[in-house]
Amino acid sequence: MATIEQIIGKVNPKLYASNGSELLKKYGSADKIPAEEVKPNAVKYSTKEGIVKIDSGGIEATHKIVYNSPAESLEPVYFWIVDFLETLGFSSEKLVDNFTSSPGSGHFGELGQRATVMQQQAIQMLGQVNTVLRSVLNIIYDLKEFRIRLQSYDNFKSNDKNKSSAALQSLKQVWLDKVDISKGNSSIKAMALGQAGFQTLLDAFLVVKNEKEAEKLDLNERVKRIVQSRIQEFNIWLKESEGELRKRYVMEKTYLGSQVNSLKLYSRWAKPYLKTAQQLEMKESLREPAMVKAFSTTLFELTLFGKSKVNTQDAAIAGSLPVDFKKIKPKRDYYGCVLVDLKFRGIPQRISQKGDYAFGGKAEVTFKAYALNEDEIKKLDNELGKADIGDVLKLIEGSTTESLSQLQDEINFFLEEKEKGEEKKKSSDESNPFLALLGAYDKNEKSEKPKKQDNYKPLRPDDWLEKTHIRTLAAADAVDKTFTIFDTYKKAHGMESYT
Repeated sequence: MATIEQIIGKVNPKLYASNGSELLKKYGSADKIPAEEVKPNAVKYSTKEGIVKIDSGGIEATHKIVYNSPAESLEPVYFWIVDFLETLGFSSEKLVDNFTSSPGSGHFGELGQRATVMQQQAIQMLGQVNTVLRSVLNIIYDLKEFRIRLQSYDNFKSNDKNKSSAALQSLKQVWLDKVDISKGNSSIKAMALGQAGFQTLLDAFLVVKNEKEAEKLDLNERVKRIVQSRIQEFNIWLKESEGELRKRYVMEKTYLGSQVNSLKLYSRWAKPYLKTAQQLEMKESLREPAMVKAFSTTLFELTLFGKSKVNTQDAAIAGSLPVDFKKIKPKRDYYGCVLVDLKFRGIPQRISQKGDYAFGGKAEVTFKAYALNEDEIKKLDNELGKADIGDVLKLIEGSTTESLSQLQDEINFFLEEKEKGEEKKKSSDESNPFLALLGAYDKNEKSEKPKKQDNYKPLRPDDWLEKTHIRTLAAADAVDKTFTIFDTYKKAHGMESYT
């Protein structure tokens, strides 16, 4: 799995990958570079007369602290860094949070039990999701059948005689197969195909439209009477069935909306359990020498990313940039960034009956400085979404949201479909608060599909001002603040070793 440093190196291989030129030559563009092949480095700089400049052959802005105190808790190390980043004006976020406990430790058993509970709850909620999803599928198929049937009724009322005649024949076949067939041996098909003297009955029924036409048929009186009675039954069914079918169609659409809302609700309830179960999963460390099965050991991997926006106008006033920058507005924002990578090796000690633990042990903290623009940070977020770090969250989305999105077009088709005369009734319905509670008005508003972001769009390279002044200023700010964090912590605490 690619590290955060490697992903940053992929985003800007010219500055943050020592083998960036080779990779660009091999793959053609930064987007096609596998992050795992990147040899990462932080910003490299040189100092001349107290001025920091980006220099590929200069010093790498990276510092490392090793703190070893089995008797003291590791949490203060982490939270001191988090708070100090905020003090220096960084907005920070956690990018990586992994842990592993040795199988023989009590911490392993405690978290295993909690993970099992979350998994069982998630499975139960996903079972409800699948049940409702099957219901949604069945309703959609029913609605499609209703729509086909209703189309025949609409065609029957058409001014086109051929279309109307064809629709009438189709409806007669439905009546013969669904209604008349229940008469058994007395049905038209059974009599016409199985009883002597009624061979013309089926054709006669299909030809006539009403009782008067049946009276004019040149058939024996017995067949004629049967045709008259059955065509009368059919015409009554034709009138009543259309109304009932349209009512059923509307009711099914309403039920579809209710089931879709239930599906969304169950999905929302399932996600916290799935996410918590994923967060309680331990990272495999089979070859890690510190992870001895019988020992009571826990390893943590944490990565913090802080960014501080460069204010060019303030920098121009302070003299860090030329005076002209007071009037120049940058085309995009630049940030001085610090990446803090923490690796903890702790000994879990239970401190309460609730299962709370404290961890004392060894902490290795690495600070690295970067200068990134807003496009590169967005690209970094996109790459993190595609990396293995986000795979489990994608599975969560796949098991809930994506199941619904696959059917979204068909669901929207039925839920957003407008009935005849609905526009005329709309003005009077809008005053009804109960319809608003049911979401009736929301169904009529078509939501625009968000445009997919083009994650593969090449980043615009720095122009002259950005390259020579703004990014350099961001790099100087990141280098200075990264060293400040490292040096302040080093002086405030007794360190075993540092670089």
